Amino acid sequence: MLAQLTIRDYAIVEHLELDFRSGMTAITGETGAGKSILLGALSLCLGERADAGSVRHGARRAELSARFDVSHLPEARAWLRERELDDEECLLRRTVASEGRSKAWINGTPCTIADLRSLGEQLIHIHGQHAHQALLREEAHLRMLDEFAGLQPRVEELKHCHRRWQQIRRRLKQAREADDETRARRQLLRYQVEELDHLALEENELEELERQQTELANAEQIVGDARFAADCCDHDEDGALLRLSRAMQRLDQLPGADRGRLAEVREMLDSARIQLEEAGRELHHHVETTELDPERLERVEERLAEVHRIARKHHVMPEEVMALHRRLRDELSQLDNDEQDIDTLTRESEEARENWRELARSVSEQRHQAAVELGSAVQEQLAFLGMEKAEFEVAVNKRESAQPDGFDHVRFLICANPGQPARPLTRVASGGELSRISLAIQVVAARHSTMAPLVFDEVDVGISGATAEIVGQLLRQLGTHGQVLCVTHLPQVAAQGHQHLHIEKQAGEDSTHTSMALLDESGRIRELARMLGGVNLSDHTLAHAREMLASSQHSAH
Repeated sequence: MLAQLTIRDYAIVEHLELDFRSGMTAITGETGAGKSILLGALSLCLGERADAGSVRHGARRAELSARFDVSHLPEARAWLRERELDDEECLLRRTVASEGRSKAWINGTPCTIADLRSLGEQLIHIHGQHAHQALLREEAHLRMLDEFAGLQPRVEELKHCHRRWQQIRRRLKQAREADDETRARRQLLRYQVEELDHLALEENELEELERQQTELANAEQIVGDARFAADCCDHDEDGALLRLSRAMQRLDQLPGADRGRLAEVREMLDSARIQLEEAGRELHHHVETTELDPERLERVEERLAEVHRIARKHHVMPEEVMALHRRLRDELSQLDNDEQDIDTLTRESEEARENWRELARSVSEQRHQAAVELGSAVQEQLAFLGMEKAEFEVAVNKRESAQPDGFDHVRFLICANPGQPARPLTRVASGGELSRISLAIQVVAARHSTMAPLVFDEVDVGISGATAEIVGQLLRQLGTHGQVLCVTHLPQVAAQGHQHLHIEKQAGEDSTHTSMALLDESGRIRELARMLGGVNLSDHTLAHAREMLASSQHSAH
């Protein structure tokens, strides 16, 4: 249920915080007092379109929030859980800047206006004073019947089946249209894949070929350079070892004292001689073991040339050839599967169509049954509303063409006077009759809806007298099963409320404000008296209001 509504700097409201209870809450006030502000603020919290005119004059932005108890609203809790939002309660917040931009949050998490609107449909149902206009659109009649019958889940399943059928049909059509083109593409792919299969390039083979080619191509140069380096280290005339040996001999011939002072140098030269001998041996070993294999080099270069040729042919880099092979092979496999899929798709399309038709027949049967029940329930309410002679009928006929939601075309028919044929609501001339029919349908629909709060915005327009009292009793009865907020201008309806919220406009010298307050018994009597007799409250009017309130609170429809 709606637990709290907070309004700040919206329209002519500076700051207002309202707590709501279960049951029926009557909302009244003089014309222009701002009853529409309350519903406007609530509608913005539920995702209605915002504009800069919503912001109170002189304020930077309007701030609105609505807190709901969702413990008895399983669909709303499921919606919140699916989006990983806290589902213990639900706080909707909306801000509207003075330049018209708006932001929204659900339980403190930023959200889109579409999300607000989607969640709002699970939280509360608003029946406006122009709700009867929906009855003039026959496409709304099917939706109302489905809601009354609780068929929405099955209708969604029906639409899902229809979407699946259409998707398969589109795939089948595309497969058939593309068959000639596909055949040519398949032939080309098969040739290309066979060519790449024959190449049989392995993982990391290209890198290894390039390494071998570099090594084999430079082998002769490498051997020559290594041999020259080895010769430089040898005892030949110009070899480093010979010159080093001569240097050591000269040091060994020095007088004893000088030889002693250069002993460390002599050791260093001896160490260098040992390292030169080892380097020479390693260089000679490298020269002897390095393979000169021109035939192998030729084979490696031929393999590399083949890889590069294939790469150029397919306009890819050589290192991309293996990925290309996999991609073409996968595409060929898919096309081969598609060829087999035409038969499969044909079979699946027929199965999907039959599934949809079977479900549509089942839903149609339930609609026909529910149509009788809805017609009877609405007719019963019309009798309470002073249309005892009226006959209401819900006609379910077969459409000329099937639609996602089934075969059925639904139309509400009314016979307001005995002896006349039932006519579509769209041809009902009397606005008062249409208003009462609308209210009867809304009351019946509300009884069969979820426990979401119901808001009735002056749905009693065009009703007065005893009928108005019955309308109030109907709304009060709905309030015993949940939460009902009813904006009304009729005292007979307001008196039926379990509580009464009064809206008042206060005009100062420089500004105008709206205040709202929950009335106690004394306040309710005075407000009912005002609604009965105007601004000047006589003892007679007050007594009438007191009696009306007492009678309403102790009676039940």
